[in-house]
Amino acid sequence: MQRVSRSSAFRKTMRRAAWPALGLTLMAFFGVYAILGPNGMLAYGDYKRQLVRRERDYQALDRKREVLKNRVALLNPDHANPDMVDEMTRKELNVVHPDEVIVPLK
Repeated sequence: MQRVSRSSAFRKTMRRAAWPALGLTLMAFFGVYAILGPNGMLAYGDYKRQLVRRERDYQALDRKREVLKNRVALLNPDHANPDMVDEMTRKELNVVHPDEVIVPLK
């Protein structure tokens, strides 16, 4: 009968356990990353909050774009709105009649 030393039995056990241990370690790593990582399940709430905030910003920009679109339409050279043209020229040239009162908006 062949005698097996303790160290060789230990090495044999460690070799047999190395691949399953490595597999379990990798599975644990990816499992934790799937939950706690930047794209994990816990980050989902933050994505929802960012989506709500960006949709609100988009709506504000959309309203501003509509106002600017309206002003551009009023300045169309084919049929310009006289009040809009008057407002723009007075603003750019800083021209005021003596009987006018200027009320600053900002």
